[in-house]
Amino acid sequence: MTGTLYLIPVPLGPNAPQNSLHPGVLATLRPLRHFVVEQAKTARAFLKAAGTDLPLQELELEELNEHTRAEALARLLEPLRAGHDVGLLSEAGCPAVADPGADLVALAQREGIRVVPLIGPSSLLLALMASGLNGQRFAFQGYLPAKDTERSKALRDLEAESRKRRQTQLFIETPYRNRAMFDAILQHCQPGTRLCVATDLTLPGEMVRTQTISQWKKQTPPEIERRPTVFLLLA
Repeated sequence: MTGTLYLIPVPLGPNAPQNSLHPGVLATLRPLRHFVVEQAKTARAFLKAAGTDLPLQELELEELNEHTRAEALARLLEPLRAGHDVGLLSEAGCPAVADPGADLVALAQREGIRVVPLIGPSSLLLALMASGLNGQRFAFQGYLPAKDTERSKALRDLEAESRKRRQTQLFIETPYRNRAMFDAILQHCQPGTRLCVATDLTLPGEMVRTQTISQWKKQTPPEIERRPTVFLLLA
């Protein structure tokens, strides 16, 4: 019998796990010994705050991030093959969504290992819920190109797709480039297109605001630099 791979959500910011996560999630997490995490340092801080049945120094944490080579993935499943349960953690939000953990989940699925997603905060769904845009038809586009020419084309293409399908387009950006993304959206999208900016979700400084491009242009830009932000467009 193989173990179970639990996909364990993490608060979206400096919130106590007890305030952000369902008690059942914490109950599942606490007895685990084996974890796959993006960064061991931040994962230990989260596990300390969440509480574990074992001392932190006895937990076995393996890192999976953008530096992990594809051939190293199989080794991360060894505890599962040996019958031990494993917790997969993201840095924030839900694992395997815009997250390197997706590769591990895919490998576990191919090997017939049980994968269990646990309830927790997702910035994408929270942003969509609060946006007032189309929640029946939507698409997450991940990160758009960073170069100006490629980004402007991507924005125009997404706006055209949104108009054609009446589909909300969601995307994110590295926080220090948020303002550049916001400015590009205002420059390249049509006046009547609606733009939602969702920043610091679940945190004290949370802001979710939806307006047309023309309305955004008349106002002082929102303070989103270096703050986690989701952008949503509906043409």
